[in-house]
Amino acid sequence: MKQYNILFLCTHNSARSVLGEALASTHQSGLFVGYSAGSTPGTSVNPFAAELTKEMGYDQSKLRSKSWDEYGLPDAPKMDFIVTVCDNAAGEVCPVWPGNPATAHWGFPDPSQVQGTDEDKKRAFKDVMIGLKKRIELLASMPLEKLDSMSLKEIHTKA
Repeated sequence: MKQYNILFLCTHNSARSVLGEALASTHQSGLFVGYSAGSTPGTSVNPFAAELTKEMGYDQSKLRSKSWDEYGLPDAPKMDFIVTVCDNAAGEVCPVWPGNPATAHWGFPDPSQVQGTDEDKKRAFKDVMIGLKKRIELLASMPLEKLDSMSLKEIHTKA
């Protein structure tokens, strides 16, 4: 069975994109290998995002904020799909990705900006996780070998 590489992009690569990476990589279908990166990566993964990825069973040694430049290098994994998950990253000039991957924007509010109690913050992260999970489920149900950028974008409106 072919596995498809998905790169989730967000500005700081500390929350939304990290959740996408973990959700794709732990999806029960085994169809995906998730990656994540940011245009200006932070210094660490947000602790609320890290806790959710741990609950998913994602390998914690893979969690780190990284630059999207890593995935433009000649020896980087070839991406099948590139998904921006924050409005800032969607509006930035992205690197040229080798292999002409299908691209889409699945925007979510930044859960790390939520004010309130830890419970309020956890709920915000969980809401993003649930939204991403729905979109990955829709993606897994599609004929992936025929998927183009337009189809990938439509997933956001269906979820």
